[in-house]
Amino acid sequence: MRYWLMKSEPAAYSIDDLERDRREIWDGVRNYQARNYLRQMEPGDLAFFYHSNARPPGVAGLMRVVESGIADPTQFDPESRYFDPKSTPENPRWQTVRVEFVEKFPRLVPLAELRENFSEEELPILRRGFRLSVVPLEPQVAEKLLALAKTPPREGA
Repeated sequence: MRYWLMKSEPAAYSIDDLERDRREIWDGVRNYQARNYLRQMEPGDLAFFYHSNARPPGVAGLMRVVESGIADPTQFDPESRYFDPKSTPENPRWQTVRVEFVEKFPRLVPLAELRENFSEEELPILRRGFRLSVVPLEPQVAEKLLALAKTPPREGA
């Protein structure tokens, strides 16, 4: 089993949406490196759900990969903002995964707290200008992040 961090803007799709839906395709990724990470995922892998472009941004919950190697259907839909005219059903350019809800954390772990507890090498999303929406995490980083998510916030935080 591997660990990942996957970002979504809560206005587009949030941990609450995944909790309601239970399972969903993680569609719309249009960065080749992020796509390559999606291609490496296998059923059973765990991913931290990160709310980006939020106030505050942070880690909101946990999900599990239940199916991999799925052609992202939005690439074929001319009405979708993720439509790719160069992609065909015979040769899709964009693959994705189906995830299922595992848990919403008792609290959002905000970006500021992530900066206090992790280095940029451990958690690439801490780098200025980092834009990838899918990144792998080392097991020890995932364990530390999970423990942090389960602890009460500090006074005044």
